[in-house]
Amino acid sequence: MLVAIPAAFLEIHGMSSSRTLLGILTPSSNTSLEPLTSALCAAAPGVSAHFARFPVTEISLKPAALGQFDDEKILAAARLLADAKVQCIGWSGTSAGWLGLEADRILCQRIEDATGIPATTSTLALQEIMRKTGRKSLGLVTPYTDDVQQKILSNFASEDMACTAEKHLGISVNFDFSEVSESELTYMVASVASAKPAPAAISTFCTNLKAAHLVERWEAAYGIPVYDTVSTVIWKMLRMTGYDTAQIKGWGRLFSEVA
Repeated sequence: MLVAIPAAFLEIHGMSSSRTLLGILTPSSNTSLEPLTSALCAAAPGVSAHFARFPVTEISLKPAALGQFDDEKILAAARLLADAKVQCIGWSGTSAGWLGLEADRILCQRIEDATGIPATTSTLALQEIMRKTGRKSLGLVTPYTDDVQQKILSNFASEDMACTAEKHLGISVNFDFSEVSESELTYMVASVASAKPAPAAISTFCTNLKAAHLVERWEAAYGIPVYDTVSTVIWKMLRMTGYDTAQIKGWGRLFSEVA
């Protein structure tokens, strides 16, 4: 005989009868965002992340590389996430940086139309965070090539996010982003933090950088909020589901300060 477990029993044992299921769209060659997202969600009681991949191997302005972000490929992955009855779908990626934020706005609407599930992205969440905090200047840390970086700077400026300091590495192979060391990332963050005038916030802008778990350390060292794009999309998704992000500790000021 199958017996239902009473909600009271679940609560006594630190469990919950309700779950917050987040669906994450993931570049196929990304090896950083899944472990980081899962670790972040482990700090949020009752929250779990579920992933669907679509092909992305190169970040450049070449037509073939830009074509990787065709909405139809992303929508196919989103439909698979819908099978898991997730409450929200998030594109954990930064392609709107060089494609323009309108590309993400259109994508989110298409995902919702196709699945009936609300959607957001790392980049749209970053923009919202900047707006909510009243911060206008941003220090940008990325692994991207010169031309991609310039495109991001231009697109951000048109969205009222002036990048007053930046560092980038000139890499185009998406897998290689995950190989950037902690010490190199720290050097880059320290460099933009020391700019004169200092930016109001810093973003580690690429979801295949192993950076999100370092944010709290950087904020303590440099006194500037750091918005990592693995974290920004989770922050927004949790808010969309009504989750109190102030419960999340150890992943930076974003989760407690931006309400």
